[in-house]
Amino acid sequence: MNDPADLTPQDPAAGGPPASPEGGGSVPGGAAAGNTPAQLAEAGPPEPGATLLQRITQGSGLVSVLAIVLSLIVGAILIAATDERVTEAASYFFARPLDMLTAVWASVSEAYGALFRSSVFNTQADGFANAIYPLTETLTVSTPLILAGLGVALAFRVGLFNIGGQGQIIVGAMLAGWVGFTLELPAGIHLLLAVVAGVIGGAIWGGIAGILKARRGAHEVIVTIMLNYIALYLLLYVLTTTAFQRPGSNNPISPAVHDSATYPLIFGSGFRLHYGFVVALLAVGFVWWLLNRSTSGFELRAVGANPLAARTAGINVPRAYTLVMVIAGALAGLAGTAQISGTEHSLSGDIAASFGFDAITVALLGRSKPIGTFFAGLLFGALRAGGVGMQANTGIPIDIVLVVQSFIVLFIAAPPLVRTIFGITAGKKKKSTQAASAAQAGGAA
Repeated sequence: MNDPADLTPQDPAAGGPPASPEGGGSVPGGAAAGNTPAQLAEAGPPEPGATLLQRITQGSGLVSVLAIVLSLIVGAILIAATDERVTEAASYFFARPLDMLTAVWASVSEAYGALFRSSVFNTQADGFANAIYPLTETLTVSTPLILAGLGVALAFRVGLFNIGGQGQIIVGAMLAGWVGFTLELPAGIHLLLAVVAGVIGGAIWGGIAGILKARRGAHEVIVTIMLNYIALYLLLYVLTTTAFQRPGSNNPISPAVHDSATYPLIFGSGFRLHYGFVVALLAVGFVWWLLNRSTSGFELRAVGANPLAARTAGINVPRAYTLVMVIAGALAGLAGTAQISGTEHSLSGDIAASFGFDAITVALLGRSKPIGTFFAGLLFGALRAGGVGMQANTGIPIDIVLVVQSFIVLFIAAPPLVRTIFGITAGKKKKSTQAASAAQAGGAA
């Protein structure tokens, strides 16, 4: 294995960036020669030369938090603007301004209070079990988001946009579902085989895009989007065949998977939370280990930092592209098993819901890091689970939650806008500039 410092070639003839006058090389994003990919990922705000993907995924974690705050503020403004009490109080604002402010506070606090009670802890419930039920729903909904988000985040770390999480979830759910409702096996073996089938299905679907990228240079965005459509219409077709359609039904729905092929419930029949969430936790640990403690992960991060330099250092870049898409697809396939063996238990046209697309936002918010993706998945799971309760209790449309999610994406994709709004300067960048100036001054002396 080559030393990390060798990943940045100094000779333009070697396929890397030209050496600087001081003799130090550079990689996209303005990182100095000798930086490992891990150091690049932990650096401050990317330099102006960084790609769009590097700008989004390597930004400060503070920007992610502030993006959430800004999105909630936008949501609060929309909630207040659509509330009849606020509208009525606004009609005589200059006569009694306090009435409008009170109405705004009541509207926003009621909406977000209902969102919290429906997603984290219901303070109005009778009994502890009913109080924590919203939290278990959040964890249940978060499970496929975390798993699919890890697949998208892993591809991001290698410089690939994996937009195919939706199709990979569908194919994984198809194979896991077929194993679940067709075979008759003992409980533990049946579930394990269904999970393996789902992983294989997602890995194959992701691997197709990886191979086309590695061997033919096909753009992964186009390929994965097309594979999403193929997977969806393939699912709709097989649900009309005798092999998948439920006997005696004309609807495009499969038989229910056998109990032996379902994830056991963690807290019993009163809750939907299943051991698929534990699988998601293990997947987070696996991806962290892969990226930070394994040789293959080092190569993947090196390719993501600078594929030309990685190739010069002897890393097989096409293999890295193929490998990461296979693993990303396998993780999305696990998300499919969480759907079919965890919550839905039957295949239908909306088995993947919008988890594959929401996973892109989860990965962006998590800065393509396993732990960050985990917490981002929890946040989006809370928004999805709590939005229903908010609408039922306050009448606020659940579309407000979608607006909040959309603004999170917007602010995540525009870190300079977030920093400008909060008056934050790129501290690390200023320090690095000062250090460089001091070094130049010392050399001149």
